[in-house]
Amino acid sequence: MAEHILTGFGFGPIQGGLFVKEAFESGRFGRMVVAEIDAALVEAVGDAAGSYFVNIARSDGIETVRVEGVELLNPRVADERRRIVEALEQSTEVVTSLPSVSFYEAGGHDSVSALIAHAVAADSAPATVIYTAENNNHAAEVLSASLRRRMHGSFGRPVQCLNTVIGKMSRVVTDAAEIERLGLTPIAPGLDRAFLVEAFNRILVTRTRIDGFEPGIGVFVEKDDLLPFEEAKLYGHNAIHALLAYLGALKGYEGMTDLKDDADLMGVARDAFLKESGGALVRKYAGLGDELFTESGYRDYAEDLLDRMTNPWLADTISRAGRDVMRKLGPTDRIFGTIRLALEYGIEPRNMALGAAAGVACVLKQALACGLPKDLRCDDWRTLNRPQLDAVLKYIWSPHVPPEGERLIDLTFQAIGPLARLVG
Repeated sequence: MAEHILTGFGFGPIQGGLFVKEAFESGRFGRMVVAEIDAALVEAVGDAAGSYFVNIARSDGIETVRVEGVELLNPRVADERRRIVEALEQSTEVVTSLPSVSFYEAGGHDSVSALIAHAVAADSAPATVIYTAENNNHAAEVLSASLRRRMHGSFGRPVQCLNTVIGKMSRVVTDAAEIERLGLTPIAPGLDRAFLVEAFNRILVTRTRIDGFEPGIGVFVEKDDLLPFEEAKLYGHNAIHALLAYLGALKGYEGMTDLKDDADLMGVARDAFLKESGGALVRKYAGLGDELFTESGYRDYAEDLLDRMTNPWLADTISRAGRDVMRKLGPTDRIFGTIRLALEYGIEPRNMALGAAAGVACVLKQALACGLPKDLRCDDWRTLNRPQLDAVLKYIWSPHVPPEGERLIDLTFQAIGPLARLVG
């Protein structure tokens, strides 16, 4: 009999296309339960006897995988909430895959945090690891603190919250024409949406420190300290993904795969990845002795990601990759965070500055949607002067203008002319 039980929160492409899929394929889980408030999704998977489909984008095509045996339950329905709590009390693995860490506490006594805290209070239950998959470097610490507040500082059984570095690109495809064009199988019969995830599954997680505990999902790679790898994802993967999206948007592209044959844009991305992001991170973490933080290791990482980002079978869109531009231009986020890191290690980040200027241009082109005040708007980003750029960036950064803000604004302003020549 399988020894592991998984309970998840949120049934998106990472939960369904990674955690539950890997749990199912391991053959080690006797029960897989996921809490999901989308009633139509819950009903469709229930009508399919707990099975659903995941479309996997490989380098040469799309493979469709059927996953079976999942109990998709709505916590807003009393009987289904009871079954979620019952599963949590016996779970060896819990996965939170929510829009953000703020959702841990949403709902008060019925929140994710409250449900987990109640379940792990029983000292007769098994040891449990909780994978936090909210794309936050400190999600595990946030959830652990929330649980401890509810339990007055101690758990009833061995519990460890784990951070994750999930470099797996994924999305939910909702456009009927695109589903047909790519030959995707909907999540379940009757639904007009499909999970599309890339084949990559080298997921990094915090090392499990519960004595005698062996995770049921064996494909994850454990690390003693995830921070260096989280920075490689944010200042490497995420930064270059956004840079390409903003450059591509200004040049009129619609799909990320359209960039593949644009030597100029890919050249900027490659130099930003290797010389600026990689140059800084390799210097910062060379002492770890990890292959990633060597010139050759980081080069392999960059080339692999550039190929994956533009995979025609993943069919990622410029608009999706470049969404939330105001947030992504934040002082510690992927664009300016990478620029600041490069400056810290004596590297002039000219290519990342092009990405910053392109991001600002996208904000100006979407000024109304971005909520940019009227007095900060500009009809043509190419004519933006230094005081105007200063005002726009300080508005985006407010109230946390970085100490080196003037240097960042200068670099971005100096990139406007080269950017105009690059995108035409």
